[in-house]
Order: sequence, then structure tokens, then C-alpha cells
Amino acid sequence: ALGRTGAEAAPGAGAGPGTPPFTTVVVATRERAGQLARALDSLLAQDHPRYEVVVVDNAPVTDETHDLVHRKYGERVRYLREPVPGLAVAHNAGLAGARGEVVAFTDDDVVADPRWLTELTAPFAADPRLGCVTGLILPARLRTPAQVLLESHGGFAKGFTPTTYDPRRPPRDEPLFPFTAGRFGSGANMAFRTGVLRAVGGFDPATGAGTPARGGDDLYGFVRVLAQGHRLRYTPYALVWHHHRETWADLETQAYGYGAGLTAYLTAVLVDRPALLPAFLARLPGGLAHARSLTAVRDTDGGGTPGGHDTRTHPWPRRLSRLQRRGMLYGPVGYLRARRALRDAGYRRPDADSGRETP
Repeated sequence: ALGRTGAEAAPGAGAGPGTPPFTTVVVATRERAGQLARALDSLLAQDHPRYEVVVVDNAPVTDETHDLVHRKYGERVRYLREPVPGLAVAHNAGLAGARGEVVAFTDDDVVADPRWLTELTAPFAADPRLGCVTGLILPARLRTPAQVLLESHGGFAKGFTPTTYDPRRPPRDEPLFPFTAGRFGSGANMAFRTGVLRAVGGFDPATGAGTPARGGDDLYGFVRVLAQGHRLRYTPYALVWHHHRETWADLETQAYGYGAGLTAYLTAVLVDRPALLPAFLARLPGGLAHARSLTAVRDTDGGGTPGGHDTRTHPWPRRLSRLQRRGMLYGPVGYLRARRALRDAGYRRPDADSGRETP
């Protein structure tokens, strides 16, 4: 994509202290051209001075996404095709083709605030130890009971206070740090130093939506970057509006997927970095006790959610909690199934600049 000046800037050109770095924005999508167009329109209206937008068409069945990008956006958006299904696989393809010093990721069902990319990437210029920055996700609308229920219990938001997570100074209120990765952010609003993310091997391709693991690719990325000694910053000033799933069936699928993704990502981290296992086991008892205390508070406390809805008015159904627990039991199995499927497909993580770009 072109920056606001109308000409693509060279990576690193004209950058000064506090200047947001040249950034590649990656949007993975699969057969959702209508939603994608809405997201791309908002991404091309950013006030960031130097960025490009890359669409990764993941395991497409039709040419709708390809045709949309080339017909409506032309040279303003780069198009990559990734035939192997899975969100992490698609994100790795985008990472391989990224030209920016920073690579940002968002989803095809969001609308980005015009200041989103500037706010998300500016912290990298201010702190050389930052490896990752995440931002605030708020609901684009609360039209159905399922949407209201999700937002009543936190939704995707991580609060309104800027927070820096430093592996050298673990937070005292997080006994399982850095394994409590869901606290750090979400995949619809995250950015990494490109070199840092490449150095840890990108995302584990056996995680994420579109695989038997169901999710966890973003959490995997957060933990791997922190485990390498880099800081992670959450900034609520980097805002995207997310179109939550609308139906009860969607919410059930989401609850199960969250549980599966959580344990799938933990399995992935410990398989890829077995040296982290002693630290995880040492933190586990304190983490479980902390989790029980938080659950007790949630069952009795009615306030303090980003959406402002009272949890006593919109209690979290036990069925959704059961589905999430079932998902957690399934997650390691799903991860192993996903690894086997990738092996059978002959998949290899792409090297830098080897993204499958299609004319």
C-alpha cells in the first residue's frame, strides 16, 4: 500500500526519533470478501506515514478475494495466496513477504481507527527493547444477546491502561507469567518487530483458527517473544472495532475454540521450547490458586468490564464454561493432529521474501 504521501517509502527512509517505523500490515482472510473490503477501506485510511497492506488469501475456494483486491485496490494492496489452511500458516506467509521493519496483524472482521497503526507502531521507536505491541479491541456493535454477553465478560479488550510487560520484571499479580498470554492482547490487534518475530520462527503453524488446534497462534507469538527477553507493550490508544459473532451457536464454537487454543498454544510452546517446562511447572501451583480466586470474584462481582454491562444482569452460562473446559482437554490432541496434517501436506515454514505472491 502507499503511505499518505502517495508514494511507497523505502524501509527505514526518513525515520527519526519517535517516528513510526515503516510497517507491513497483514490481513489473513478466507472467503469473506465483503468483510475484507470494509477492513481494507479502514486500513487504507490510516494516518501512518509509511506502510503497506498485504492480504493473505488462505486456502481459497473461489477467486472472490483475488478479484476484489485487484479490481478495487490495485497496487494499493499486495495479494498473497497461501494454499495450506490455518491462520498461523497465513500469518507466516505474510511475515515472510513483509518489507516493513514492523509487521502488524489484524483480522478481516475489524474496522481500524484512523490513528490505529500510528499508535500501534510508535512505541517501537521509543523503546528498542520492545518486541511486540498490542492494542485495544472494542465491539463495532452490540446488536444480539450473544454479542452483549461476550462483551459483558470482557470481550477482546484488555483494559484502558497502557502496560509494559518485561520478562526481567515479572508482574507480581501474574504467578504464571509469561504463560498467561491471554492477558497481553489478541491477534486482531498486534504488531512485532519483523526481525524479532522471524528470529523465533514466526507462529507455530499447527496453531490458530482453521487447524484442529482451533486457536492459540497469537498467544504463542507473545510468549515466544517474551521468552527471548523482549518487552511487550499493551496500548489502548491503538483501537480497532471488531464485529463480534452474532449467534448463540457462534458463541459456543468460540468458547470451545478458546479453550482448545489455550492448551494447544501451551503445548506448542513447551514442544518448541522444552527448556521452558521447568519454569512452567514451578509457576503452576501459584497460577492455579490465582485462577481460582479470580473465578470466585467473577461469580460474585458485577462490574468493571469494558462494555459496561453488569455480569449479574448477563451471567456467563455454565454451558459455555463447560465447553471451554472441554476445549482445554482437547487442545493438546488438536495440536498434535494439526502437526500431523502439516507433515502429511509437506508444509514448511516460508523463508523471508518467499511469500506466494500472485499477479
